[in-house]
Amino acid sequence: MALDQSFVGRSYPPTDPYEVGREKIREFAEAVGDTNPAYADTEAAKALGHPDVIAPPTFVFAITFKAAGQVIEDPQLGLDYSRVVHGDQKFAYTRPVRAGDRLTVTSTIEAIKSMAGNDILDIRGEVHDEAGEHVVTAWTKLVARAAETAAEGA
Repeated sequence: MALDQSFVGRSYPPTDPYEVGREKIREFAEAVGDTNPAYADTEAAKALGHPDVIAPPTFVFAITFKAAGQVIEDPQLGLDYSRVVHGDQKFAYTRPVRAGDRLTVTSTIEAIKSMAGNDILDIRGEVHDEAGEHVVTAWTKLVARAAETAAEGA
């Protein structure tokens, strides 16, 4: 069953603040194999003009995807998450994420399309700091694969 087009434009309440920690940034950078010293060394980050260590560009995915859970779990939308694959991810930064940031995310359904029986859901996550300043916008594309018909499964 196709997702309801009337959900396009629907925004969900901002998340509770997520406090970005130095250790989380360091662990993430290590996990993705990025050895940029600005991700682990405060002095290296300050030498580049940042007040503290900064996060790798994809670090914010963990925060924005968790926030997108409000969309994914909305029973009225009717998304069958058991058939979902991650289709795409994009980020547009105003400034880097920094240790000490307290970030909130507001998720909005930007588009819903159906193609070849698959539902494609585009979610925009607007990330703001404690002062209300924009930090980054993240776009997540989810694809809910079409359910197999009885003939295909045989």
